[in-house]
Amino acid sequence: PGPEPGLMDGGYARSCSAMLKVAQMISLLIGFICVKNSARTNYSASIYFEIVTMCDLIMILVFYFVYLFRAYRKLTCISWPLAELLHYLIGTLLLLIASIVATSKSYSSAGLVAGATFGFLATFLCALSIWLSYKISCITQSTDAAV
Repeated sequence: PGPEPGLMDGGYARSCSAMLKVAQMISLLIGFICVKNSARTNYSASIYFEIVTMCDLIMILVFYFVYLFRAYRKLTCISWPLAELLHYLIGTLLLLIASIVATSKSYSSAGLVAGATFGFLATFLCALSIWLSYKISCITQSTDAAV
């Protein structure tokens, strides 16, 4: 069976990769809300965490829509799997740093602790996406080149 006709790719919406992106976005959003609504004990740590989580959430949402609406077919000048791999490498590193900073500065703020916990959860989910993106972009391309 070929791809489904229409604007949206229903098969992608039910795929493991899409569900992983949704879980990442939910954990990032919950972490952002926890930190945003917490008492500001350390302003710079809170703002850094908020900026990193929102930037990461927006980029994951962009990739989700690119694959959901099959925009990768029209925008062929970009290697989407490679771009996604690079995004996850950089985003996961920044998210890990933001979560560590939030944890180290959360001595009296329960909201910052909760936000950092969801940040670490999102970091783990992004690390899974790095593995999936690597598997798709590097291993698949190297086996195609060998054939």
